[in-house]
Amino acid sequence: MLLEAVYHRPRLNWSYAYDHNTIHLRLRAKKGDLTEVFAWAGDKYAWDTTKELIPMTLFTSDAMFDYWECESVPLYRRLKYGFLLQQGQERIWMTESDFQKERPANPNRLFEFPYISRGDVFTPPAWVKDAVFYQIFPERFANGNPGISPDNVEPWGGTPRPDNFFGGDLQGVIDHLDHLTELGITGIYFTPVFTATTNHKYDTEDYMQVDPHFGDVDTLKRLVDACHERGIRVLLDAVFNHAGRTFAPFVDVLEKGEDSEYKNWFHIREYPLQVVNNIPTYDAFAFEPLMPKLNTEHPEVKEYLLKVAEYWIKEVGIDGWRLDVANEVDHEFWRDFRKVVKRANPEAYILGEIWHESAPWLEGDKFDAVMNYPFTDAVLDFFVYGTLDAEGFAHSIGRQLSRYPLQASEVAFNLLDSHDTARLLTVAEGDKNVMKLAALFQFTFMGTPCIYYGDEIGMDGGGDPDCRKCMEWDPERQDRNLFNFYRKLIEIRGSHPALRTGRFTFLEASAGGSKLAYERSLGDDLIIVLINTEETVQTFRLDVQERNWENLWTGEAIHAERGKLSLRLPAYGFAVLQANMS
Repeated sequence: MLLEAVYHRPRLNWSYAYDHNTIHLRLRAKKGDLTEVFAWAGDKYAWDTTKELIPMTLFTSDAMFDYWECESVPLYRRLKYGFLLQQGQERIWMTESDFQKERPANPNRLFEFPYISRGDVFTPPAWVKDAVFYQIFPERFANGNPGISPDNVEPWGGTPRPDNFFGGDLQGVIDHLDHLTELGITGIYFTPVFTATTNHKYDTEDYMQVDPHFGDVDTLKRLVDACHERGIRVLLDAVFNHAGRTFAPFVDVLEKGEDSEYKNWFHIREYPLQVVNNIPTYDAFAFEPLMPKLNTEHPEVKEYLLKVAEYWIKEVGIDGWRLDVANEVDHEFWRDFRKVVKRANPEAYILGEIWHESAPWLEGDKFDAVMNYPFTDAVLDFFVYGTLDAEGFAHSIGRQLSRYPLQASEVAFNLLDSHDTARLLTVAEGDKNVMKLAALFQFTFMGTPCIYYGDEIGMDGGGDPDCRKCMEWDPERQDRNLFNFYRKLIEIRGSHPALRTGRFTFLEASAGGSKLAYERSLGDDLIIVLINTEETVQTFRLDVQERNWENLWTGEAIHAERGKLSLRLPAYGFAVLQANMS
């Protein structure tokens, strides 16, 4: 055994409470090194009568490591545990401090999960696992009230620029909720709607007012109520890392300098406030002078922003917050933010914008989930760019699953494009077959899928600002076949619990391969997904349960003769198979 590769530690993603009664244990080992692993676990105060060997299963792998997992439901909600590692006939016992060939005489030096304290259990809102989100950039979705459009508004459908306006507003969203209902959407994530000078509104001027070009508080209330009547949750964008140049406290500092009572609301290095060699003399988002960074450790700033977070939940009834540039704000602020938000609405969804591995924010004291850009990268690399083969893709996905507690993976915000990236159809070079396969994986994988507005009807667009085009409402210019593809994806996902919360297992993902097969299972609900990313026919041959199977996409019945499934798929073909349990 390569013991140097074996790793475990208490807490984080290695030892955590999944619910108020269940503890999950994980262990890492060199890929292919161990043949069996057991957790040796029991109650520290009743060790002799409770100790047991719990078989661990290989739940995922990446290029270098295997990750083993088991669960325990301890009678008294606490656990002492070690591990028994096996490689063929060789057996090694792992304690908290060492490896040894003999079973430890007592549990004193084993790992410990002291107690499942209810307040420490990371419990994201259950509804998120079943949700399908739709991201809306309000200025570009629909102009429902031309009377409040900016004076310099341009005709709908023109070329987007960083500084132009087309008059999209909240009434426009209300007017087109039928489109979202027909598609099957159950959640909307709005980019910022509060008063600001830009079309994107990430330079907040007033956190307590809806931008007048979008509507007012009453309009937002009507929108939220209309969404709730349709079973659609609403997520607003909280831009708390920075404000805008016209934010009143910052204007005061601009005018009064060191004499301003608000000078400590910001991170100011030098007076007067100015830009020298393209860098402001104050901290800002990405050196952008229009976006001065807020000092969220300052008591007055924290109090103000936490009141904002609470106000919109209580006043308007929103269902959660997406947190902009979340990793640049101090952790203590987010801990207090979570307390305030969950008191206002225990079922609120707290989603952080972080583009990298995010375990420190997913321990149950800050966010419920993050925007899963590592997932985005893996899907695009395999399905779109072809820089990963099937094995490399499986390794990338396996690495993602190993990084977080299961409950975090179940509500991860899985997106394939956004207002910050080129659109999916554009990176796929206009190939809708490729686009569909990427979306198929997104909707049959663990986590919460999100569609960027217009993707479902074939909108394209390069990087910002081209990805922020006006929504296309002319039926003659919408791809209704693509719309129906997304609608059916959502319908299948919603009809099968295994696709939302079931165990995920790769069945085929070979080195150099372009075929992908994986299983989602939850009790009697068993789904197998087959995907051919090649521009030629490929045949899948899998060992499966000897049952009748139904292709949920086509309705075709398929029989696995003696547990052998053989299925030819055309170029860029796929199948979503459900086991017939009767």
